[in-house]
Amino acid sequence: MRAWAVTAKGRLEPVELPVPVPGPGDLLVRVQACGVCRTDLHVRDHDLPPHRTPVVPGHEAVGEVVAAGAAAERRIGSRVGIPWLRHTCGRCRWCERGRENLCPESRYTGWDADGGYAEYALVPAPYAYALPREPAAEDLAPLLCAGIIGYRALRLADLPEGGRLGIYGFGGSAHLTAQLAVAQGAEVHVRTRSRAAQRLALELGAATAAGVDEPAAEPFDSAVLFAPAGELVPVALAALDAGGTLSVAGIHLTAIPELSYDRHLFRERVLRSVTANTRADGRDFLAAATAHGVRATVTPYPFDRADAALDDLAAGRVRGAAVLRAEADTEVDTAAG
Repeated sequence: MRAWAVTAKGRLEPVELPVPVPGPGDLLVRVQACGVCRTDLHVRDHDLPPHRTPVVPGHEAVGEVVAAGAAAERRIGSRVGIPWLRHTCGRCRWCERGRENLCPESRYTGWDADGGYAEYALVPAPYAYALPREPAAEDLAPLLCAGIIGYRALRLADLPEGGRLGIYGFGGSAHLTAQLAVAQGAEVHVRTRSRAAQRLALELGAATAAGVDEPAAEPFDSAVLFAPAGELVPVALAALDAGGTLSVAGIHLTAIPELSYDRHLFRERVLRSVTANTRADGRDFLAAATAHGVRATVTPYPFDRADAALDDLAAGRVRGAAVLRAEADTEVDTAAG
């Protein structure tokens, strides 16, 4: 099968690989579309330490189950999503407390194991999300990480009902989170350098959209930082009202400048990181997205332009979320291994 792999720091290259063979609890998925996430950039550029080299990135994959291990055969023919989280131990104190995202034995698609920049991919059945046949695969793909992590970040921001939410950065995750927050009654204020992203934010219901240093007319009750820019942490904290929370949604962040206790943290402001997500987060978000009509704004790329999609994402040229589309009628012998 055809795939793309991170072969060295900064290099994403086309490769030919055997079709993977499912283990007893695995699903083999024919990938129809795979979202291009900023985390894939961090894997390519080694902002995240390599866990496997080479590795096929991609953890927002949508496709059809075409083969399965004995314990998962009932799911053949179904449509599923392959997300970031793919393994937890189920025994540690974090798993037992319902916080499996903090499991020390957690493993991730496209980092610890090959992911969705391929014609076929494996996923352990308990970590695959059941998906409907509609809408199109490319519209569902960004929900599987960008949507889920944004949902968790919004929840951890402790936004009061009807509150004022500041969003810093406006890419794949932020544009989904903003829709959900607006649908739930929040007043959303977006701060981003991109003029195109500012226009999209207003189209999606934001009350204001301006540059990252633009002062707010009133302090924000909560904020979420999506941009991987540590220099925005003091900016966002200073814009919070007393008792406000800033949640940092990214898996990677550049250095945070020195904070002033009086200006940035006093009056019970909270700075909180977000680490991956639980499967419950995913199920809850997908249900909320359906209920509130959350839709991804997609910039599609053909499969053979995965490298260009990552480069465009790095350069800020993507509107909404980038998604790789599988070529029609591509089929491989799944019994071949």
